Amino acid sequence: MSERAPPVTATEEQHDDQETQEESAETAPTKDVEPATDAQPTPVTTGAESVVRALENAGVEHAFGVQGGAIMPVYDALYDSEIHHVTMAHEQGASHAADAYGIVSGEPGICLATSGPGATNLVTGLADADMDSDPVVALTGQVPTEFVGNDAFQETDTTGVTMPVTKTNTFSSEPDRVGTDVSEAFALASEGRPGPTLVDLPKDVTNAETDREPDEPRTPDTYEVQERADPEIVAAAAERVENASRPIMLLGGGVIKGDAAEVCREFAIEHEIPVVTTMPGTGAFPEDHELALEGAGMHGTGYANMAITHCDTMVAVGTRFDDRLTGGIDTFAPDAEIIHVDIDPAEISKNIHADYPLIGDAGTVVSQLTEAVDESPKATKWRAQCQQWKSDYSMAYDTPEDEPVKPQFVVEALDEATSDRAVVTTGVGQHQMWAWQYWTYTEPRTWVSSHGLGAMGYGLPAAIGARFAADDDQEVVCVDGDGSFLMTLQGLSVAVREKLDITVAVLNNEYIGMVRQWQDAFFDGRHSASDYGWMPEFDTLAEAFGAEGFRIDDYDEVADTIEAALVYDGPSVIDVHIDPQANVYPMVPSGGDNGQFALTEDQL
Repeated sequence: MSERAPPVTATEEQHDDQETQEESAETAPTKDVEPATDAQPTPVTTGAESVVRALENAGVEHAFGVQGGAIMPVYDALYDSEIHHVTMAHEQGASHAADAYGIVSGEPGICLATSGPGATNLVTGLADADMDSDPVVALTGQVPTEFVGNDAFQETDTTGVTMPVTKTNTFSSEPDRVGTDVSEAFALASEGRPGPTLVDLPKDVTNAETDREPDEPRTPDTYEVQERADPEIVAAAAERVENASRPIMLLGGGVIKGDAAEVCREFAIEHEIPVVTTMPGTGAFPEDHELALEGAGMHGTGYANMAITHCDTMVAVGTRFDDRLTGGIDTFAPDAEIIHVDIDPAEISKNIHADYPLIGDAGTVVSQLTEAVDESPKATKWRAQCQQWKSDYSMAYDTPEDEPVKPQFVVEALDEATSDRAVVTTGVGQHQMWAWQYWTYTEPRTWVSSHGLGAMGYGLPAAIGARFAADDDQEVVCVDGDGSFLMTLQGLSVAVREKLDITVAVLNNEYIGMVRQWQDAFFDGRHSASDYGWMPEFDTLAEAFGAEGFRIDDYDEVADTIEAALVYDGPSVIDVHIDPQANVYPMVPSGGDNGQFALTEDQL
């Protein structure tokens, strides 16, 4: 992951000038204050204004939140700001939108909520960002400091509740410090290994008077991030790569977070090393390249899992080796020596032992490896074997005309109808896996999903956040499931109000599909609480919200309906009635051997 350089701080002369201005502000009567200009912003007068100034100084353009009592002073300060605030329909949606904004833009997404239930409703999104190392800054209102600890109305120990799911959080208790607390939280969210940060803002602090301008975003002096790996270990790892006969690269989410996709692509192509990605690493290497083996793990391709199982050298970059990737630890890459590149020392040998631990920024360390590797590994037979596995374990599927529409067909049709730079968001479940498996990703920051936490309902609010972060010429498509969509569909009101051009395809099977699939495989087909048996008409619901609604029941409706939904200039929803018995394969049972993946239920 990339360590971004801290912003340039003011010179001593600028600091002296600022102090002079502050002294003048203290002594000069209000009537003598000159009108603000572009070069001279209005001096802050309250803690809330200092909070907003900190966001402005950080270059924040969009924020997602829900208004409320304890956060009201901050919203009042936002009233005069150029920051575009997106009023969400639920705080969970605000945190997911901010998360997706951070994934697509590479800069921290901002979410706001009031105290008590507002803050606790953010927790799911913060936990998701924490698991996936996504840069998010949460600002929460809090009851006045004199009421803290008295069980006041809408009081919650927000810092205590969120401590396990944030990179850092702060209870801001001083009006003169509150803006700098926000600036620091912004810097910490993206420096080193990204993650969510939170600042809790008591109402008396944001209401209080202050003339203190916030510091520029920068991390504390005690915060250190190692950028370059140990040269001796790099040299040893390079020798291992040169001598490999069955090498692979495993690219994780850290490659994308660290803007290291290009250097990783160049390394793999130069040395003709087959490439496997994790789910968060999707898009780090173009899946239409001959070296691409695509995603690995529980529902990864058979050829990716075979390559992992039989490789003798693995260059793993920016991955934490979670259980959905590895399956059983003892059977993961059993013959391989592991070269592990990661910016977070805590991830080295946490799950998979690293024979060559390379701690540092992903792009920097891979560049070190590039310089150190003099000869490409002699792996012609290995590459041929990987191509054979691609043929043996094809992701092909049948589309019988007398059966309902297959979800894979719909995903491929959506992919065909959009550009290579289209951004795809998803909820969590079977639809997520189909969107991952059957869409061809060629660029980073185009796959936006909930990986580590697996939060259903992520897809629609993520599409809202992604739309604000994406370029105008990038389509934003949400592939959702009926169960996931039901959890956050109130976000349609936001998409309509903001006139967002997003397309939602709901793969509707009237089940919590992944649960149903597991119940069929491991619980004798007992569908406890997974069979809805009925779903609302999502196309009609979309119309009620003011969006455009479409429905697909047959194959011959797919292409034209998708085209119409994409052409519509605004939010559209396609209610796609798919085969309710369709399952996700390949599949590695939890804790299983990646090399023993199942292609049918009978093989589980």
